[in-house]
Amino acid sequence: MTQPAPSAQHNGPDKGALTGPSGAPPSKSGGGRPALGLRLDVRILSLLGVLAVLILVGGITEPDAFLDTGNLQLILTQASVIGVVTVGMTFVIISGGIDLSVGAMVALASVWATTLATQEYGFAGIAFTAIIVGLAAGLVNGVLIAYGGMVPFIATLAMLASARGLALQITDGKTQIVTVDSVLDLGLPDSYILGIPPLVIMFAVVTVVGWLILNRTTFGRRTVAVGGNAEAARLAGIDVRRQRLYLYLLSGLCCGIAAFMLIVLAGSGQNTNGNLYELDAIAAAIIGGTLLSGGRGTIVGSVLGVLIFTTITNIFALNNLQSDVQQIAKGAIIVAAVLVQRRTMRGRET
Repeated sequence: MTQPAPSAQHNGPDKGALTGPSGAPPSKSGGGRPALGLRLDVRILSLLGVLAVLILVGGITEPDAFLDTGNLQLILTQASVIGVVTVGMTFVIISGGIDLSVGAMVALASVWATTLATQEYGFAGIAFTAIIVGLAAGLVNGVLIAYGGMVPFIATLAMLASARGLALQITDGKTQIVTVDSVLDLGLPDSYILGIPPLVIMFAVVTVVGWLILNRTTFGRRTVAVGGNAEAARLAGIDVRRQRLYLYLLSGLCCGIAAFMLIVLAGSGQNTNGNLYELDAIAAAIIGGTLLSGGRGTIVGSVLGVLIFTTITNIFALNNLQSDVQQIAKGAIIVAAVLVQRRTMRGRET
């Protein structure tokens, strides 16, 4: 199997994915691999430090409420839905693309899966429909971008509008209540495994699978190569258009899974589901170290970004602080993350 060009392959997603040839250009520290791995390790440790500080702040300001087991389970559960979407978004951004339609795809999949006709097929019907709708929407995005030559921003913006409109048409603006007990039971404490909600376990599985795909497979290396230099990847034998199609399919799949998780969490399907998920997913990926220009990113960093944002939201809610202050805090974190990225990139170029 033909491998990506050395220049594209060297700029890997993280320490575990650096499988470039020995001819990769060395860094000032004596080799490209150790220096890049060290920077990425420092970034992950920094995110863990931020998360630890937030936990400390929550424990100090509202010790009884924040550190309660039920509240910690709630934080992880709320992070799970957007976290699954973020995993798919991370792959797309690493490839140099963007997907503004993820929130709308979650909404469309959730309402289509909770219609009366679908619920007649029970648990399997709801789960299958949510995933198929997500895949279908991702397929449309992928075909338009990879084979239609449309700019990802425009194609996914069109999908955002279309999916939201279709979701509204299906529901007629009404909430669709889920009546399938086997689906609702997944959100109850009785279904927890060793105190861990099933949705959190699903999120963990998606995260691990995403990490393995990005860092231990040819698909992951091709994703990085396409994002780093699409023309070099094409010359190295990679079918860039097909790779991009697969990546938007992957994003759609993650949206379908997230839609099912949201159905379990909310017990209903609404056309407003997934509102602003695209912004949250992009922001989490950015602060996790994924470059908007493509060619680099980490699943672990993106997941930590999701946990940081979810913890901030929880702390603000417990302290009865206004949502506008919360948005300002999130914006400041995003700006700081981008500035750190720029400084890191300048350091690599010198």
